Amino acid sequence: MSPTPPDRPMTPYELTHPVRLHTLVMLRWVAVSGQAATLLVTYFWLGFDLPIELGFTIVGLLALLNLSTALRQPSSARLTDREAAGSMAFDILQLSGLLFITGGLTNPFALLVLAPVTVAATILSARSTIALCVLSLACLSLLAFFHLPLPWMTRPLFDLPQTYVLGIWAGLWIATIFMATFGWLVAEEARRMRDALAATQMALAREQRLSALGGLAAAAAHELGSPLSTIAVVAKELIREVPAGSEIADDLKLLQSETDRCRRILAQLSQRPEADGNAPFSRIRLTDAVEAAAAPYRRDPIVLVLEAADSEGNPPTGEEPTLPHTPELMHGLGNIMQNAIQFARETVEVRLHWDENTVLVEIQDDGPGYPLAVLDSLGEPYLSGRTQRDGHMGLGIFIAKTLLGRTGALVDFGNAGEGGGARVTLRWPRAHTG
Repeated sequence: MSPTPPDRPMTPYELTHPVRLHTLVMLRWVAVSGQAATLLVTYFWLGFDLPIELGFTIVGLLALLNLSTALRQPSSARLTDREAAGSMAFDILQLSGLLFITGGLTNPFALLVLAPVTVAATILSARSTIALCVLSLACLSLLAFFHLPLPWMTRPLFDLPQTYVLGIWAGLWIATIFMATFGWLVAEEARRMRDALAATQMALAREQRLSALGGLAAAAAHELGSPLSTIAVVAKELIREVPAGSEIADDLKLLQSETDRCRRILAQLSQRPEADGNAPFSRIRLTDAVEAAAAPYRRDPIVLVLEAADSEGNPPTGEEPTLPHTPELMHGLGNIMQNAIQFARETVEVRLHWDENTVLVEIQDDGPGYPLAVLDSLGEPYLSGRTQRDGHMGLGIFIAKTLLGRTGALVDFGNAGEGGGARVTLRWPRAHTG
């Protein structure tokens, strides 16, 4: 099978699930070495009267194909899903041919048919894995009834009972299906987690870029403040000296108004705190963090109610805590607020409470809430908790939970009761706050 040509763009599946040619070539060399060594030991040392020439011919075909593939393409080349599946299909057929001349399922090495299926389950798509699994099962079925007898050292030849052979066949069927299913599910879960973590890193990088841009804007506002003040003072003095009603006076008034406008814009920019160590504010009050996270997503007619009290109405104790003003905090909290506002019918309630041990943020909307069937699994990647309108399949919840976890928060998802909507509870140990 020829690898993906460099002039053809790779499909989305190939970009996320590439199969290196070098990996399959190395696995084949291991198979060739093992098969050749087994034939030599069985024929010359154990004295089994095998069709050694035919056996080495079958092994040689695999070696020649592998050598040809390795020489024609660089080891860094990558196979498409179909090409890798075709390559493994040949491996299954080659191994089945070798088993055919050496006793079929009575050969203890028949278990090796599981190897290509297991490898396929970890690197190929579900469709290719199923196809290879079906091919393996078909080969096992044929080998159970059609094969050359295994030439034992003793005479007459020893034949295993047919019932026992059928038991081996059934066991290999079950093992093949189990290995293919379990291997693919585990590999797919790992792929999903990898993709979700990559999306989390991208979201965090975006938030960091926005945060850096905000810091740059604040620095620019600070540096430009003095020159604009000077321009405003000079323009004001010139207006006093120029006769009223003249063209120059009108131009000076326009200059003064535009200068005032620039100063207002810069004042707004300078109010944006930065999250890194060089920021004007490296920490943010809990109330300000919630309001800042919700600000980009607020919309009419949804009302945001912010209350400093627990669910029983008890006020917090002590000074209001501060949190590190990091992109992880703002983006994670923003995702939770966006989700609540998106699904709320009229109101989103945010309760803040803190004491000497814990800092608590409880976000509750009056929307449909989370389905009970997925409530315990919320926060896993690509799990849809509610009907998604943006097609993210619950990835936003995973990103929020991951990022907030980096700040030391424990995130709990639940429902407020029948008809009460969704409720998300964030808890920080007081030691993680200021």
